[in-house]
Amino acid sequence: MITHTVVDSPCGPLTLVATDGELSGLYMAGQRHRPPEESFGAPGDPDEAPFAETARQLTAYFAGDLTAFELPLKLTGTPFQRRVWAELCRIPYGVTLSYGQLADRIGQPSASRAVGLANGKNPVGIIVPCHRVVGASGSLTGYGGGLDRKRQLLDFESGAGLVGVWDLVD
Repeated sequence: MITHTVVDSPCGPLTLVATDGELSGLYMAGQRHRPPEESFGAPGDPDEAPFAETARQLTAYFAGDLTAFELPLKLTGTPFQRRVWAELCRIPYGVTLSYGQLADRIGQPSASRAVGLANGKNPVGIIVPCHRVVGASGSLTGYGGGLDRKRQLLDFESGAGLVGVWDLVD
């Protein structure tokens, strides 16, 4: 069974999607690769699992009190994508890696472009921290939620705070 709810955040409204009671999606407004709304299922109860715990952890994250999420996830993707997403979860809070470094970490050093594509298809942004991956020179490159949001999340994690994030809300 697929259900969804929407929660507010400093990055704007976040649509949370659950499949069989586990978080399977977190989508930002205007996100690239955002599935069609009809695929999000029926409205779910925001006070039930997994939505209540996800909202609680997101609130703690944006308050600066949580640096790693601990949520059961049900991610659908190819085996390669799932390997990339698992490795994304190992990037510490406040740290960035390049696509090439991420490719090295999964044992496929020549697959930086494929890593980038898998990163872009991450269905659970913020929680699976794809915003922590940057270009080889440290430059900001592609982010499904937009480069402004990526910069805001990286600035926040580096201690610069979420100043100006509310400007991103449509």
